[in-house]
Amino acid sequence: MAALQLLIHAPTADALTRARNNAQNLLATAPDTAVEIVINGPAVAAALDAPHDTDVLLRVCSNTLARLERPLPATLCSVPAAVLHIAQRQRDGWSYMRA
Repeated sequence: MAALQLLIHAPTADALTRARNNAQNLLATAPDTAVEIVINGPAVAAALDAPHDTDVLLRVCSNTLARLERPLPATLCSVPAAVLHIAQRQRDGWSYMRA
């Protein structure tokens, strides 16, 4: 059976908190799962202001970074647009969950 692939979308600060918890719980139960948390909107500022153990899972929307006029820390990974990343992952067979 193929490993699970889950993309968690977090567009708000509260959703980011839920997404981080969901990802940690999932990886504790199924450690071979591929998990990404794509963030946009207010979740981006929340992530930049509060580093977390799950930051390696984050995919930060470059459009939101530009709108906020904030640089991407070297520890985070960006995507050109959250909506594009979500569509591409779904096309590639990843499951989608909104936190």
